Amino acid sequence: MRLLTCIICLLAVDVSGQSKSNGWLEQLLRKGASPLLLHVLDNPDTFRYQLIYTQINRDKNNQPQFKHYYLHLDKGLYFNPASTVKLPVALAALEKLHEINIPGVDKYTGMLTDSSYSGQLKVYADSLSVNGLPSIAQYIKEIFLVSDNDAYNRLYEFVGQQSLNERLWSKGYSNSRITRRFMPMTEDENRHTNAIRFVANGKTLYEQPPAFNQKPFDFSRHYFIGNAYYNRQDSLVQQPMDFTTHNVLPLCDLQQLLQSVLFPQSVPARQRFALTAEDRRFLYQYMSELPYESRYPHYDTATYFESYTKFFMFKSGRQQIPSYIRIFNKPGWSYGFLTDAAYIVDFKNNIECMISACIYTNSDGILNDDKYDYESIGYPFFAEVGKLMYNYELTRKRKYKPDLSEFRLNYTDRQ
Repeated sequence: MRLLTCIICLLAVDVSGQSKSNGWLEQLLRKGASPLLLHVLDNPDTFRYQLIYTQINRDKNNQPQFKHYYLHLDKGLYFNPASTVKLPVALAALEKLHEINIPGVDKYTGMLTDSSYSGQLKVYADSLSVNGLPSIAQYIKEIFLVSDNDAYNRLYEFVGQQSLNERLWSKGYSNSRITRRFMPMTEDENRHTNAIRFVANGKTLYEQPPAFNQKPFDFSRHYFIGNAYYNRQDSLVQQPMDFTTHNVLPLCDLQQLLQSVLFPQSVPARQRFALTAEDRRFLYQYMSELPYESRYPHYDTATYFESYTKFFMFKSGRQQIPSYIRIFNKPGWSYGFLTDAAYIVDFKNNIECMISACIYTNSDGILNDDKYDYESIGYPFFAEVGKLMYNYELTRKRKYKPDLSEFRLNYTDRQ
């Protein structure tokens, strides 16, 4: 059953690029939709939205079974994945650490990044960490707590572009590719990654030489978005923006990546990253922790408010999240695209589900002008869809009550 669930997700869209939809899911959303949500639902070509709702049912042994419902899911329809690519990069970094297998080198060991090629940066310190040193663990915290770009860049460099993509492809995510850092760089510069050292007590424990990806990407499929865009010289170019060489992470792949971490036994072994139980517990902590609950790093809550990275249910209006609800997720936002993949748990009412969605909100058709419809359309879309699915889950009958204790974690005092 678990293998079948995974196969259904992977084959949800055929190679022709036709979208996959379930009438039941659309009817459920329309039944309780506001005028704004109805407007979005009525215009799939404008908003390029995709949605996956995953029901989770436990058996008598508390083993989860998954049933996916789709709305306009189409892995051939491009959306910019933005920061959602940080999820597979974090997983790949942890997996690579285990492969290095050198005593004293783990996710908490100080990691110093050197400059080995044009455009690269040296990073020898992290003022947000306990000891002032950067580390894999610190970067992963920053990625999930506030979606930090520099943290992603450092992990991208540690894993290496070629290794990163080969890991994804070998695990069955053949439609995904991660080609660039989140900083201005050429394609050639993104192919080169830095020399890195792991240090402790003033000693170098491991040195990783710089790397270069010699394997070409398949850019035969072209992606053009919008009507015009501002280039790096702040000049308006009157033609669609070319995303052909940008990162690609289809929504179904993103959903499966999240599911593979939270429920590793629910996907085939080849799709899982080689993580320990402690690794997964660490990921659960920072996927669900809120910025104000973190001490290292410590964040200004005026900027990094409670629902800063929690799009479903709470992002619109920046509401307080009830203490009995936890959201394990990875969102992304860029170029007018908003994306989130989330596992939502309600410990008070004993309910759980997964929701993944993306939407394009750029009514003027111009990219890089910083005039996107995030606040007026994007965030309300996620908040309302999340609440509608959550309200449905509250009424949905389950044969067996789930034991969700695995996902109960210790956070700082909410008071």
